Amino acid sequence: MALWVTNVVPVELRPNATEDDLQTVIRAVYKQVLGNQHVMETQRLISAESLLRDGDITVRGFVRAVAQSELYRSLFFETSSAYRFIELNFKHLLGRAPQEQAEIATHVVLYNEHGYVAEINSYIDSDEYLANFGEDRVPYVCGNQTQVGVKNVGFNRTFALVRGNSASDSNNQARLISDIGSNLPTKITTPQSGTGRSSTNKRFRITASTSKSSASLGRVSKQEYVVSYSQMTQRIQSILKTGGKILSVTETN
Repeated sequence: MALWVTNVVPVELRPNATEDDLQTVIRAVYKQVLGNQHVMETQRLISAESLLRDGDITVRGFVRAVAQSELYRSLFFETSSAYRFIELNFKHLLGRAPQEQAEIATHVVLYNEHGYVAEINSYIDSDEYLANFGEDRVPYVCGNQTQVGVKNVGFNRTFALVRGNSASDSNNQARLISDIGSNLPTKITTPQSGTGRSSTNKRFRITASTSKSSASLGRVSKQEYVVSYSQMTQRIQSILKTGGKILSVTETN
């Protein structure tokens, strides 16, 4: 069972897309932007879907419509603290966790001075969003892939926000406020898998690429490490410190 996979195949709306292609994109946007929440038929943004179908807005425009909707506001703004709201905006719209206190502080000030819409637009109109997703790609959790403006410390922080395919973002408690506020590394905890097994008894296979220095000499390779749950954080930090990249973390049988 994959707990963390960075080589995700992006969902993109291409020219001459069929209705099935369009529905795949729409479902992917709802899943990503609404944090894996179940969306009932009565909650769908039919008008925005029609605009996307007719080519009047791009996927980025549809993402904006969902994130500015009353549904998103009711799920993540009205029921959460400001810190949790901002955490989830980073995850849903940029595919990563906030890196440091300065990022959160910037968005707290932005919301208080300019309001909800400006806060949402700040992610979707950012250079980072455009570089990673453009106009027609659905945002996704990018993990440890190379991204504009993202530091290696973000891997553990993003892992802390991604709780597996069986989990939604309905929890309204901020998960990173203590670590980011104190400038501390974030400890990895096991995402939900629905198996009911204790994480302390599990073992995990970490697949990583070699360091940048090795790659520059033409010696790009992959390495695998099988570790216990208690060893996972230390091993991942060691890989990142030596310039490697995490390709996947999977639970072994």
